[in-house]
Amino acid sequence: MQGLTMASLKKNPALIPLYVCIAMGGAGAVFYTLRLALRSPEVTWNRKSNPEPWEEFRNKQHKFYSPVRDYSNIQSPAPKYSE
Repeated sequence: MQGLTMASLKKNPALIPLYVCIAMGGAGAVFYTLRLALRSPEVTWNRKSNPEPWEEFRNKQHKFYSPVRDYSNIQSPAPKYSE
């Protein structure tokens, strides 16, 4: 198929922006999936060291982007679970 080797890509330089956009989109998707897996409070990787990871986020606002408010002093309406 034309455009998949370096020799044919040199003949069709208009394909380079297409490949760059596809690569950036793929890298963005991988980055966002890794961010969700590593930073999200719904995901826990080690349940033995932290059996209740949701308690860490009791007084934090869980948003992707919150530019204005500081949510650290606000009391959470979440219930306190205890056994």
